[in-house]
Amino acid sequence: MAFQYEALDHVQLASPLDSEEEARHFYRDKLGFEEIEKPETLKKNGGVWFQAGAVHIHIGTESPFAPAKKAHPAIRVKNLEALKVQLQKEDINFQVDDRLPGAHRFYVADPFGNRIEFLEWQ
Repeated sequence: MAFQYEALDHVQLASPLDSEEEARHFYRDKLGFEEIEKPETLKKNGGVWFQAGAVHIHIGTESPFAPAKKAHPAIRVKNLEALKVQLQKEDINFQVDDRLPGAHRFYVADPFGNRIEFLEWQ
């Protein structure tokens, strides 16, 4: 039997060492993700994991650190306009990009400079 790809399990983004609280403030408090507990065997590596519905983002700390400015997760959103309103309330800047036919989308940078795309297909 041939294999099939089922879904993307998670995306890992990097952050500087000891930046877990800043990640919590952005992903949990501002974007509304829920923090999920890392397995005991991985806690010693640092970082923090988040989930919102089927979307999983793992923040892993590293040194030296360099943000992902081109590579990025693209998160499909239902009611993208409501997310824009939420981001404005939280003083999170976003950059609208209308170059993808059939999609409304924009980009934000997390506190570490990683690029994140949010989009809604028409």
